[in-house]
Amino acid sequence: MSPWSPLRERVFRHLWIAVLAGNVGTWMQTVGAQWLVVGEPNAATWVSLVQTVTMLPVLLLALPSGALADAVDRRRLLLAVQLGLFAVAGVLTVLTILGLMPPVLLLVFTFLLGVGQALTLPTWQAVIPEVVPRDELPAASALGAVNTNLARSAGPAVAGLLVAQTGSATVFAMNALSYGVFALALFRWRRPARKLPQPEPFGQAVRAGARYVRYSPTVMRILARVVAFVVPGAVVWGLLPLVAHQELRMGASGYGILLAALGVGAIAGALLMPRIRQRLSPNRLIVLAGLVYGGALVVTALVPNVIAVTAVLVLAGLAWMTLVSRMNATLQLFLPNWVRARGFGIYQVVFAGSQALGALVWGQVASLLGLDTAFLAAAVALLAGTVTIRWWPVHEQDGADRSPAIFWAEPHIMLEPHLDEGPILVTAVYRVAADKAGEFVAAMEAVRGSRQRTGASRWGLFRDGEEPGKYVEVYQVPTWEEHLRQHEGRMTGSDEQAEKRALALAAGPPEVTHLLPAHNAD
Repeated sequence: MSPWSPLRERVFRHLWIAVLAGNVGTWMQTVGAQWLVVGEPNAATWVSLVQTVTMLPVLLLALPSGALADAVDRRRLLLAVQLGLFAVAGVLTVLTILGLMPPVLLLVFTFLLGVGQALTLPTWQAVIPEVVPRDELPAASALGAVNTNLARSAGPAVAGLLVAQTGSATVFAMNALSYGVFALALFRWRRPARKLPQPEPFGQAVRAGARYVRYSPTVMRILARVVAFVVPGAVVWGLLPLVAHQELRMGASGYGILLAALGVGAIAGALLMPRIRQRLSPNRLIVLAGLVYGGALVVTALVPNVIAVTAVLVLAGLAWMTLVSRMNATLQLFLPNWVRARGFGIYQVVFAGSQALGALVWGQVASLLGLDTAFLAAAVALLAGTVTIRWWPVHEQDGADRSPAIFWAEPHIMLEPHLDEGPILVTAVYRVAADKAGEFVAAMEAVRGSRQRTGASRWGLFRDGEEPGKYVEVYQVPTWEEHLRQHEGRMTGSDEQAEKRALALAAGPPEVTHLLPAHNAD
């Protein structure tokens, strides 16, 4: 499949171009903000704080915004957010032109723009499967990385030239314009009418998203890989302005060139992704990306030469893109639609938190021990994290069935509880022959994961002491509404297959009962 095939889908193509405009504007904004404080006292702290404050809203708000995006019309949410960002960026531009933008106020506006990004990122990721076929999701994910890194190439390079010639206010204005372009594309998208799920109470929705991730080993391993790579890798994004300014004696345009080198490598990596997917498993890719990126950090620290640093930054961009794109695509393939935005919200929390933490830590290391030490320490941390692939491997998801599956019979009970009543205790009694007992218990481990991802707060499997062939599954769900959602669409084809494997080892279907809180008996 061509890496460009998703662009044949008209809606995806238009939105992709609009997102590109927004990403270019965001990178121009970052360059303008960092260069605005590069001459301040304690520049290393200010520059790293720009990166940290940009990512902090994502850390704080991505999960709540994911819950919101799973409950409302995602197109309308994106449109409202882009219009709000347009207004904030416009005020920032005007105040900068008037010379009323001290570093602290700049951080405030950067934080507000980050809030908009926190609302945008999980929502956009959740929209992608709506506008491209499932078999094109890996290519769409790679195109998302191409988009980001085209922006990293063009945005900083253009911003560096504009900042050098006209100042930071110009790039702030162009960032505001980019939000307007995205809003226009969303306005023109006529999203097909669809029935939205009955909204969950907000707190319950957030807990459901967190519970799904907690009990998904695939997602947890993806997040572990992101932390192990991004925390040390953030040294580049956080301190590259100082490398350009202090080590290589380059101006704003030179800083733009260094960022462009990262972008060029990332674009090359995106174009190579189809071949990389065929030839390298996710785990081998993780190891290779870690070695390449770590080597680039070492060269940046020890070889203060413009040509050498530019060359290794191309390789670093390629390594960064291939790893992030692969993790993103694996997550896209795994998450079901009902929790996709929340899942990506948590992914963005971890990703942004790793970048913010890394930028802050390496900024402090650079202030105390110097830039070279910060880059070398980050390289050691990155290589140490890469070694952990032995304990936290990532598995392919291409063959997993993540489509919705409704295969439970509707519960028929004499006492009808309120939706918010709970906890609900569900029991299922199985009869299993002695020669199949071991296989049954092993098969029920997969069922356990399914129950916990979709609503169960507690789960257990017990064997009857008086009747050895009798097994009782017991799990607790916080509310009756949560249990009904298990019946009505939270399960996937993979969950159904896991349950069928267990049932095939039992003598007939289980006897299911629903136990309600005793105070409902009246």
